[in-house]
Parts: sequence; C-alpha cells; structure tokens
Amino acid sequence: MSPEPVPPPSPARCARCERGEPCAARLRRGEEAFRAGRYGAAAELFRSVLAGLAPPDRGLCLRLGDALARAGRLAEALGAFRGAARLGALRPEELAELAAGLARALAAREWPGALDEPAEPPGPAPWDLLRCPRCRRLLHKPVTLPCGRTVCRRCVEPGAARAAARRVNVVLSGVLEKCFPTECRLHRLAAQARGLLLQQQPEAALLRCEQALGQAPDDTPLLMLRAELNISMKNYELALQDANTVCEKEPLLTKGHHIKAQALSGLGRTLEVLREFLYCLALNPDCSSVKKEAQKVMCEVFFPASENVHQNVRSVIQSRLKAPIQGSTSAQPQEEGGSAGSCENPSEKSDAPRNANSSVLYFVLGLHFEEDKKVLESVFPPAPSTGLKRQYPSDEEDECDLSTPGKIPRKDTDASPQRRVHHKKGGPELRIEAADFECALCMRLLFEPVTTPCGHTFCLKCLERSLDHTPQCPLCKGRLSELLASRNFNVTILAEELIFRFLSEELSDRKRIYDEEMSELSNLTRDVPIFVCAMAFPTVPCPLHVFEPRYRLMIRRCMETGTKRFGMCLSAEHAGISEYGCMLEIKDVRTFPDGSSVVDAVGISRFRVLSHRHRDGYNTADIEYLEDEKVEGPECEELATVHDSVYQQSVSWFASLQDHMKEQILSHFGSMPEREPEPQSNPSGPAWSWWVLAVLPLERKAQLAILGMTSLKERLLAIRRILVIIARKMNGRQEVVNNSEGNN
Repeated sequence: MSPEPVPPPSPARCARCERGEPCAARLRRGEEAFRAGRYGAAAELFRSVLAGLAPPDRGLCLRLGDALARAGRLAEALGAFRGAARLGALRPEELAELAAGLARALAAREWPGALDEPAEPPGPAPWDLLRCPRCRRLLHKPVTLPCGRTVCRRCVEPGAARAAARRVNVVLSGVLEKCFPTECRLHRLAAQARGLLLQQQPEAALLRCEQALGQAPDDTPLLMLRAELNISMKNYELALQDANTVCEKEPLLTKGHHIKAQALSGLGRTLEVLREFLYCLALNPDCSSVKKEAQKVMCEVFFPASENVHQNVRSVIQSRLKAPIQGSTSAQPQEEGGSAGSCENPSEKSDAPRNANSSVLYFVLGLHFEEDKKVLESVFPPAPSTGLKRQYPSDEEDECDLSTPGKIPRKDTDASPQRRVHHKKGGPELRIEAADFECALCMRLLFEPVTTPCGHTFCLKCLERSLDHTPQCPLCKGRLSELLASRNFNVTILAEELIFRFLSEELSDRKRIYDEEMSELSNLTRDVPIFVCAMAFPTVPCPLHVFEPRYRLMIRRCMETGTKRFGMCLSAEHAGISEYGCMLEIKDVRTFPDGSSVVDAVGISRFRVLSHRHRDGYNTADIEYLEDEKVEGPECEELATVHDSVYQQSVSWFASLQDHMKEQILSHFGSMPEREPEPQSNPSGPAWSWWVLAVLPLERKAQLAILGMTSLKERLLAIRRILVIIARKMNGRQEVVNNSEGNN
C-alpha cells in the first residue's frame, strides 16, 4: 500500500523557496509526474523538495522511495526508505512499492520475458481439455460452477459459498476415472494424506504420500504435499529438498516457491526466505497474503528493529556530517539549520546523493548505503550483464522512456497463481464413447448439457421440462428450487467441448434431430400450439398467467423457435376446441421463482381450425388464416358510412358508462383505438371494432360468431345491433328507476 500524496510543507520551513520555485509547486509537479508514470522525474522533484526541508518530512521520504522503486532504481529507493525509518519505525505495508520493484527486478533477471508468454501454446493436446483452468492440473473431483466452467473442488474460491456447496460432476468424474485411472488413484491417496493431516496424524499422512510417490516419484503436487507434511513435522531439510526439486522442475509455480520459503524460514535462512517470497510476489502480484509476508521479511532484512528510530535524529545527522562525504573530494563546513555549499564536482552522478552538501538529503539517502548494497547483492547474486541491462535504468533513460509499455508497473495482471505455468505435451488419447454422455431423461446424446448443483447433467430442454412438473433433480430428488428461481441454466462448457471434439458425428445427428423438431415447431399453419382458455381478438392485449406444466413447455418452445406466436381458442364440449381462434404474439415473459410466468401477448390475426391433435400434453391444430373480403365502388362508400356511424355510436356508448366501469375497462384493455381513415386498410378490420367487441358484455358464442365473420360490413352491423339492444336495456332500467322515484 503506497502512502498518500504528502501535503506541501510550510514555506517558512523551506529555505530554498525564496531563491527559486516554491516547494509546493515542485511537490505538485512531482505528484503529476508520478501519476503520469514519469517516476524518474517525480523522484528528482521530491528529492529537491527534501533537500531544503529541516527537519525532513517522513511522508515525503516514503513518496521518494516509492518513485525510485517504480523507476527501478532500487539501491536509491533503499536509501530513501532508510531515511524514513530514521524518522519513524517502518511498517511492512509501507514497503509495498519497494517489494514490487524488487520482485520485478528479480523476475526480469531470472525469467526474462517468461511472464509475458501465453498460458498455453497453441494446439493443445486432447487431454489438455481436462485440465483445471485454475490450477492447470488434471481435474480432480470436478465441480461445475453456475457459470458453466468446471474446476477442481479444491480450486473453488473460498468466498463462493453457493458454488462450494455444489457436488462433484458425475458425468465428468466418470470420464476422468475411465481415461486416467492411475492419476485418479494418486489423487485419492493424496486426498487421504491431506485428510490425515487435518486429523493431526502427520506420520500416517506421510506414509500415504510416500505410497503415492512410489507410483509417481516425479509428481509435482505429491512432492509439494510431502514438503508440507515435513514442514508440519519440522523436518525442514527434507522439505527443502522436495521444494528445490519442484522449483527446478516448474520455476513459475508460485506454490513451490512459497513452500520453499516456509522451509527456509524454519532453517533461519532469512535472506533466502526473502528471495523466495519475492519470486512468489513476481508470479502473483495481486495475492494479498504474499504481499504481506514479503513486506514483513523485507522490513526485518533491510530495516531491523535495532536500527529503527534513533532517539535523537538531529544528533545522528550532525555526527555523520563530521566525516567526509562519499562521492565528494572534501567535506564542506556546515551551518546547523542552514543550507550547505556546493559540491566540488556537482556534475558527478553516483548512487550517493547529488547534492552532497545538503545535510538533510545526505541523511535521507546516504546512511549505511554500503550496507544496503551488500544486502542487495546477497538477495541478487551477480549475474550476466544481459540479464540486468534494464534492471537499473539511468535517470535519463527513466525520464525519457518510462511511459512506454513494459516499464510502468502494471496493476491489472492476472491474479491466478499458476497463470504462466507450461506443461509438456502428449498424454493418452481419450477413449470417449456416446454412452459416457447420455442424458438420463431422453436417453440420447447430451445436447446443450446443463449440470445441476447436485452434480447430475441433462439436456437443457429435458431439465426444463422436468422442472415444469417438480423442482427436484430427476435422479437424486435433490431440491432445485434455487436453480429454478435464478433460471441460471448455463451450458457445461467442458462437457460440450468434449462432445464436440470426440463425438462430432453423433453430435451432428443429434443436432439434426433437434433442428427438425424446431422446424416443425416453427410452422405457423401446421401443428400450431393452441392455448385453450379465453376469447382473444386481433390488436387487443391478452395477458396470461401460465402455471400448468404443459403450457409452460408450450410458451418456452414458442420463445425458443423465435416465432413467439401461439393460437388462442375456446374450449368446445364435443369438438375439444372452438372452430375459430386468434393468433397471439408474445411481447414479454416474466418468470417467477416457482416456474410460473406472466405472458404479455397481443392478438395478431384470426384463423379457422381445420384439425387438431395433442403434442406433449397441449393442443395443436392445422389452421387457415381469415381475412376480410374487400369491397369496391358503391359498396365501399356504403361501408365507409356504416363504419363512421358505428364508431360514433360506440364512442357515445362508452362515454355513457359509469366512471368505475370505465376505469376497469381501461386498466385491462387500454384506451379505445382511434378511427382509421380507411376501414379496409387492415385485413382483420379496424382495431377499434375489436376493442369494442372485447369490452362489450357478450356471451362467448356471440363473440365467436362475430370473430369468424369475413365481411366487415356484417361485423359492424352486428356491433350496431348489440349497442342498440344495450341502449334499450339501459333506458328501460332508467325508466323503471324514474317511475319508482315518482311513485315514492
């Protein structure tokens, strides 16, 4: 964690502000350069502000150290942090940038360019599909997450409580047991060893681990497990041997370096512990636990408690100033609290401070500098110049080129511990058969496989149909209410990839059958799905509450095929469904946790039923669509007159209704549509006429008879007759009420 930008010092404290640019302005420019990634320039500006401060500012020392560390000038950064330690005990979290800089330098030296390579070379071997995407090893106890990806059960993130509750994928576990019997047996022995360790039986756990290593002596996970067991038993030398073997085989494996650090810590080899933690930090820069451990060890190595925070800082500064300053030809006389004279050779550049006559600057950057270099050399042994060429860039290079890619520390690196680990190619060919991926419901090859939290895999459509009837797993009867509520039916990616690669012919046949079914379901004249319920009319909204399993299936199929249409008919006592119906189009579907839904639909067109049958529990029908017969000449003029007359009559009738009746009609059917200029523009007739028929208090037989009319004039005249009858009844009731009031 980097310290926050420090506030500018008070002008009264800086003796140089009167002679040049105010320190507050330099500090602001330094912060701007830091944010822009020009860390060398930021360091020089912070250094110039510190040179004039008496006493020095601890926060600014830390900021200077951060800038130098990001610039890759690690020796100078150590000097800045040592100065901060003299002003106040350093906390490990204040060394985040220094730790990151050391880790980057160590990675650039040991593995130049390795961390920028892809995780896997192109063209993976067939069995690479069965590697865990997180640990990059063969899947062990595969668990399919809600997103559809499959990982080892031990690789499930601890915070994902619901995902952790998911059980092992039965289908994929069977494939692994069939194709990798030896590896699965080793996994079981390793799991037994870990279980015994948790039960405080390390000797028995070590015995199981040795048994497994007898069958696979070079297995990296088993070697790491044996090292962990030896660490728990304080056999640090034996643990270190296994850790060294792992790090030699897989130098980019974070866990290997972490175990090695633990073994070295037990042996008291602190500098080597620091180096291993820096390896871990370089491989996994976003791991908070690794950061904390690396920073803690750095604090102990570079800033031991015996050197942290002297009681009298000013006296220490003065005593150091009495000796000749390294890097200058002679010591210059100093005035306590004042500015110093210039160095005899001001252009000379070294790891020592540029302004050797500034007491505060020398205190911040010069104390125990040679000791720091020795510590650095012990952590970074001498190496060929090619590996260290870019490790410590010069000031000029830093200020010119640090904005280029690769020099600014990247904060968005992948946090996966083994993201760069390479594995050898080859391995056994997978012996996969269609029976390995058979749906237990349809007994066919899995198509769009979905895995339930209880670990069973089904075709997506099969599972949805099963959940229409009961919220339980068809095999183990486990509760699937949460799955039903979330509708999180993501395809199991690994199962789909294995089927695609190894069962391509069977998958093609399965897809052909599915496409044929979808094509058949998409036909809007033959086997059209029929919802037997209420009366529906063209252009009129028809909201539905769907809860029966057969209709849940029907609505889902309408959505899947893309037609989003189904027919609505009345029930008929002898025929089963009415002769005429209306085609509806789905506008929206809102599904509830119990699987039921509210379907917002609107009438599209009328049809006549030619024949009907059943499909999976719901009705289907062969239909023909109905359209109004067109008229021309005098008949068209007569139709226009009737149209306008009936429209005005309908408006007057609706206006005569009581307010509460109007509100009920408007809330359910909406407002009455406007009159169309041309009555015959719509093949089904004007929208307002269907709205009136929907709201009029008619018997279903009368509504059905009018729905089947193909003459617009006859339909308008039928509406007129109905309105006249309703008006007479209303007038008759009013006369009765008036007579009753008169008699009273």
